[in-house]
Amino acid sequence: MKKLTSHDEFTKMMKEDQVVFYFTAGWCPDCTVIEPVLPEIETEFPSYTFVQVDRDEFIDICQDFSIFGIPSFVAFNNGEEVSRFVSKDRKTKEEIVEFMNNLPS
Repeated sequence: MKKLTSHDEFTKMMKEDQVVFYFTAGWCPDCTVIEPVLPEIETEFPSYTFVQVDRDEFIDICQDFSIFGIPSFVAFNNGEEVSRFVSKDRKTKEEIVEFMNNLPS
Protein backbone atom coordinates (compact mmCIF):
# COMPACT_ATOMS: atom_id res chain seq x y z
CA MET A 1 0.00 0.00 0.00
CA LYS A 2 1.29 3.40 -0.94
CA LYS A 3 1.86 5.86 1.91
CA LEU A 4 0.80 9.46 1.45
CA THR A 5 3.78 11.80 1.48
CA SER A 6 2.30 15.26 0.93
CA HIS A 7 -0.85 17.36 0.74
CA ASP A 8 -0.28 17.91 -2.97
CA GLU A 9 -0.11 14.16 -3.49
CA PHE A 10 -3.46 13.75 -1.69
CA THR A 11 -5.09 16.38 -3.89
CA LYS A 12 -3.68 14.78 -7.03
CA MET A 13 -4.57 11.20 -6.03
CA MET A 14 -8.16 11.96 -5.02
CA LYS A 15 -8.75 13.16 -8.60
CA GLU A 16 -7.72 9.79 -10.05
CA ASP A 17 -9.97 6.83 -10.82
CA GLN A 18 -10.95 4.62 -7.89
CA VAL A 19 -8.79 5.58 -4.94
CA VAL A 20 -9.35 4.43 -1.36
CA PHE A 21 -7.63 6.36 1.41
CA TYR A 22 -6.97 4.38 4.58
CA PHE A 23 -6.64 6.67 7.60
CA THR A 24 -4.51 5.21 10.37
CA ALA A 25 -1.87 5.96 13.03
CA GLY A 26 1.05 4.00 14.43
CA TRP A 27 -0.39 4.09 17.95
CA CYS A 28 -3.85 2.80 16.90
CA PRO A 29 -4.43 -0.77 18.18
CA ASP A 30 -7.51 -1.29 15.97
CA CYS A 31 -5.45 -0.31 12.93
CA THR A 32 -2.76 -2.82 13.87
CA VAL A 33 -5.39 -5.58 14.01
CA ILE A 34 -6.55 -5.07 10.41
CA GLU A 35 -3.19 -4.27 8.80
CA PRO A 36 -2.30 -7.95 8.14
CA VAL A 37 -5.45 -8.41 6.01
CA LEU A 38 -5.12 -5.21 3.98
CA PRO A 39 -2.79 -6.76 1.36
CA GLU A 40 -5.41 -9.48 0.77
CA ILE A 41 -8.11 -6.83 0.33
CA GLU A 42 -5.89 -4.90 -2.10
CA THR A 43 -5.45 -8.11 -4.13
CA GLU A 44 -9.23 -8.69 -4.19
CA PHE A 45 -9.83 -5.18 -5.57
CA PRO A 46 -7.04 -4.55 -8.10
CA SER A 47 -8.89 -1.72 -9.86
CA TYR A 48 -8.51 0.44 -6.74
CA THR A 49 -5.44 2.30 -5.59
CA PHE A 50 -5.07 2.09 -1.80
CA VAL A 51 -3.27 4.91 -0.02
CA GLN A 52 -2.35 4.97 3.66
CA VAL A 53 -2.79 8.35 5.37
CA ASP A 54 -1.11 8.86 8.74
CA ARG A 55 -3.64 10.70 10.86
CA ASP A 56 -0.99 12.43 12.97
CA GLU A 57 1.04 13.59 9.98
CA PHE A 58 -1.99 14.83 8.04
CA ILE A 59 -4.37 15.97 10.80
CA ASP A 60 -5.61 18.87 8.67
CA ILE A 61 -6.74 16.49 5.90
CA CYS A 62 -8.53 14.44 8.56
CA GLN A 63 -10.26 17.56 9.83
CA ASP A 64 -11.19 18.70 6.31
CA PHE A 65 -12.81 15.31 5.61
CA SER A 66 -14.31 14.77 9.10
CA ILE A 67 -12.15 11.76 9.91
CA PHE A 68 -12.61 11.70 13.66
CA GLY A 69 -12.07 7.99 14.18
CA ILE A 70 -9.54 5.51 12.91
CA PRO A 71 -9.16 3.18 11.18
CA SER A 72 -11.31 4.73 8.48
CA PHE A 73 -11.66 4.46 4.72
CA VAL A 74 -12.78 7.08 2.21
CA ALA A 75 -13.21 6.27 -1.49
CA PHE A 76 -12.90 8.79 -4.32
CA ASN A 77 -13.47 8.53 -8.03
CA ASN A 78 -12.30 11.36 -10.29
CA GLY A 79 -12.26 13.89 -7.44
CA GLU A 80 -15.64 12.98 -6.00
CA GLU A 81 -16.09 11.21 -2.70
CA VAL A 82 -18.19 8.15 -3.48
CA SER A 83 -18.30 6.40 -0.11
CA ARG A 84 -16.86 6.34 3.38
CA PHE A 85 -16.43 3.85 6.18
CA VAL A 86 -15.58 6.24 8.99
CA SER A 87 -15.96 5.52 12.69
CA LYS A 88 -13.89 4.94 15.78
CA ASP A 89 -14.94 1.28 15.87
CA ARG A 90 -12.65 -1.65 15.11
CA LYS A 91 -13.26 -2.95 11.61
CA THR A 92 -13.16 -6.54 10.46
CA LYS A 93 -11.94 -7.87 7.13
CA GLU A 94 -15.53 -8.80 6.29
CA GLU A 95 -16.75 -5.25 6.96
CA ILE A 96 -14.00 -3.73 4.82
CA VAL A 97 -14.71 -6.17 1.97
CA GLU A 98 -18.43 -5.32 2.23
CA PHE A 99 -17.56 -1.61 2.03
CA MET A 100 -15.44 -2.26 -1.05
CA ASN A 101 -18.12 -4.43 -2.69
CA ASN A 102 -20.66 -1.62 -2.24
CA LEU A 103 -18.55 1.02 -3.97
CA PRO A 104 -19.99 2.25 -7.25
CA SER A 105 -18.21 0.76 -10.23
